[in-house]
Amino acid sequence: MSSLSKFTRAGVRDYEKRRYRGLDQRIVHAREMKIIGRMLDRADFPARPDGILRPGKEPLALDLPCGYGRFTPMLRGRGFDVVSADLSVEMARRTAENAAAFAKDRTGTGTWFPSLAANAGKLPFSSGIFDLVFSIRFFHHVHTPEDRLAVLREFRRVAAGYALISFYQVNGLHTLQRRLRRLFGKSRTNIKMLDPGVFEKAAVEAGFEIVRIVPLFRGLHAYHLALLKAN
Repeated sequence: MSSLSKFTRAGVRDYEKRRYRGLDQRIVHAREMKIIGRMLDRADFPARPDGILRPGKEPLALDLPCGYGRFTPMLRGRGFDVVSADLSVEMARRTAENAAAFAKDRTGTGTWFPSLAANAGKLPFSSGIFDLVFSIRFFHHVHTPEDRLAVLREFRRVAAGYALISFYQVNGLHTLQRRLRRLFGKSRTNIKMLDPGVFEKAAVEAGFEIVRIVPLFRGLHAYHLALLKAN
């Protein structure tokens, strides 16, 4: 896996401006958030008597790759303290900027959200430190079985509770759509779609239990979300 990211500050701002602005991407985003919310509802994080997570402290989530911080408000809204990490220094910086602005707007405190550059294959965190490892839109960029297993093992090492991870599974209609997009120059991203069962096998080998796997749009889209529990 690469240890460098070529995103510039201007590139990050441009990506943030363009991503999830089209109608199709807004639909995808809304569906994604709905599934993620349902999965987090299934996770049995210890609860305070008043129903808020974790007696004595907030649960801790690792958001990797954090991108520009798309999920920070949702995770914070669900009671998580969030550590944001990305291979791109500029992405991590932008997440910190957006998260601080969100905290100030919503609570008036301007709470600092830690963010850093980190490689998923070698995380700079203690074992078992996170209640949730949250990794969305990353695994389809990991192209070899060895790298996928290495990342899953690192996620298992730092996870005390759960991991919520997205991946792409082979889907004929979605494959055709992507080929057409590349043909017309609308997509230059080379994503890895896994055969059925490949992700599940690697997750179990890494030390996770499969809680639930849900496709974004069954039969239409290759994108899947998986809720895993650390054994």
